[in-house]
Amino acid sequence: MISSLILFLKLAVGHFLADYPLQGDFLAAAKNHRKPIPGVPWYQALMAHSAIQAGMVWYVTGKLWLAGIEFVLHAGIDWAKSNESISFNQDQACHLLCKIVYVAALNGNYF
Repeated sequence: MISSLILFLKLAVGHFLADYPLQGDFLAAAKNHRKPIPGVPWYQALMAHSAIQAGMVWYVTGKLWLAGIEFVLHAGIDWAKSNESISFNQDQACHLLCKIVYVAALNGNYF
Protein backbone atom coordinates (compact mmCIF):
# COMPACT_ATOMS: atom_id res chain seq x y z
CA MET A 1 0.00 0.00 0.00
CA ILE A 2 1.30 3.44 -0.95
CA SER A 3 1.72 5.92 1.90
CA SER A 4 -1.06 8.45 2.32
CA LEU A 5 1.27 11.41 1.90
CA ILE A 6 2.80 10.08 -1.32
CA LEU A 7 -0.62 9.25 -2.76
CA PHE A 8 -1.93 12.71 -1.89
CA LEU A 9 1.12 14.37 -3.44
CA LYS A 10 0.70 12.36 -6.65
CA LEU A 11 -2.98 13.28 -6.83
CA ALA A 12 -2.21 16.95 -6.10
CA VAL A 13 0.50 17.12 -8.77
CA GLY A 14 -1.88 15.45 -11.23
CA HIS A 15 -4.54 17.99 -10.34
CA PHE A 16 -2.24 20.95 -10.86
CA LEU A 17 -0.99 19.56 -14.19
CA ALA A 18 -4.55 19.03 -15.39
CA ASP A 19 -5.86 22.35 -14.04
CA TYR A 20 -3.11 24.53 -15.47
CA PRO A 21 -0.97 23.40 -18.45
CA LEU A 22 -3.34 20.65 -19.63
CA GLN A 23 -6.38 22.91 -19.40
CA GLY A 24 -5.01 25.94 -21.21
CA ASP A 25 -6.70 29.24 -21.90
CA PHE A 26 -9.25 27.80 -24.33
CA LEU A 27 -10.82 25.25 -21.95
CA ALA A 28 -10.57 27.65 -19.01
CA ALA A 29 -12.67 30.19 -20.92
CA ALA A 30 -14.90 27.81 -22.87
CA LYS A 31 -16.16 25.88 -19.81
CA ASN A 32 -17.72 29.00 -18.27
CA HIS A 33 -21.49 28.77 -18.73
CA ARG A 34 -21.94 32.45 -17.84
CA LYS A 35 -19.53 33.74 -20.49
CA PRO A 36 -19.51 31.10 -23.24
CA ILE A 37 -17.30 31.35 -26.29
CA PRO A 38 -19.59 31.80 -29.30
CA GLY A 39 -20.02 28.54 -31.17
CA VAL A 40 -18.46 26.43 -28.40
CA PRO A 41 -20.87 24.56 -26.14
CA TRP A 42 -19.69 25.30 -22.61
CA TYR A 43 -20.79 21.88 -21.35
CA GLN A 44 -18.52 20.12 -23.86
CA ALA A 45 -15.53 22.11 -22.63
CA LEU A 46 -16.45 21.45 -18.99
CA MET A 47 -16.84 17.73 -19.68
CA ALA A 48 -13.51 17.61 -21.54
CA HIS A 49 -11.71 19.32 -18.66
CA SER A 50 -13.42 17.08 -16.11
CA ALA A 51 -12.45 14.02 -18.15
CA ILE A 52 -8.80 15.11 -18.13
CA GLN A 53 -8.99 15.48 -14.35
CA ALA A 54 -10.71 12.11 -14.00
CA GLY A 55 -8.03 10.54 -16.19
CA MET A 56 -5.37 11.82 -13.83
CA VAL A 57 -7.12 10.27 -10.84
CA TRP A 58 -7.48 6.99 -12.74
CA TYR A 59 -3.82 7.08 -13.78
CA VAL A 60 -2.58 7.71 -10.23
CA THR A 61 -4.93 5.36 -8.37
CA GLY A 62 -5.80 2.74 -10.96
CA LYS A 63 -9.43 3.05 -9.84
CA LEU A 64 -11.92 3.73 -12.63
CA TRP A 65 -14.78 4.14 -10.16
CA LEU A 66 -12.82 6.87 -8.37
CA ALA A 67 -12.20 8.58 -11.69
CA GLY A 68 -15.97 8.62 -12.22
CA ILE A 69 -16.46 10.30 -8.88
CA GLU A 70 -13.75 12.84 -9.76
CA PHE A 71 -15.43 13.57 -13.08
CA VAL A 72 -18.74 14.45 -11.41
CA LEU A 73 -17.23 16.37 -8.48
CA HIS A 74 -14.76 18.29 -10.64
CA ALA A 75 -17.50 19.36 -13.05
CA GLY A 76 -19.72 20.46 -10.17
CA ILE A 77 -16.99 22.45 -8.45
CA ASP A 78 -15.93 24.17 -11.67
CA TRP A 79 -19.55 24.94 -12.53
CA ALA A 80 -19.95 26.57 -9.10
CA LYS A 81 -16.84 28.66 -9.71
CA SER A 82 -18.12 29.80 -13.11
CA ASN A 83 -21.46 30.59 -11.47
CA GLU A 84 -19.54 32.76 -8.99
CA SER A 85 -20.94 30.70 -6.11
CA ILE A 86 -17.37 30.03 -4.94
CA SER A 87 -14.09 31.88 -5.44
CA PHE A 88 -11.00 30.68 -7.26
CA ASN A 89 -9.31 29.82 -3.95
CA GLN A 90 -12.39 27.96 -2.73
CA ASP A 91 -12.45 26.05 -6.03
CA GLN A 92 -8.86 24.93 -5.56
CA ALA A 93 -9.44 24.05 -1.90
CA CYS A 94 -12.47 21.92 -2.84
CA HIS A 95 -10.45 20.05 -5.47
CA LEU A 96 -7.67 19.31 -3.00
CA LEU A 97 -10.17 18.31 -0.32
CA CYS A 98 -11.54 15.74 -2.77
CA LYS A 99 -8.04 14.30 -3.10
CA ILE A 100 -7.71 14.07 0.69
CA VAL A 101 -11.00 12.18 0.87
CA TYR A 102 -9.86 9.82 -1.91
CA VAL A 103 -6.65 9.05 -0.01
CA ALA A 104 -8.55 8.43 3.22
CA ALA A 105 -10.99 6.15 1.43
CA LEU A 106 -8.31 4.18 -0.41
CA ASN A 107 -5.79 3.83 2.40
CA GLY A 108 -8.47 3.30 5.01
CA ASN A 109 -9.80 0.42 2.92
CA TYR A 110 -13.28 1.89 2.90
CA PHE A 111 -13.66 0.96 -0.78
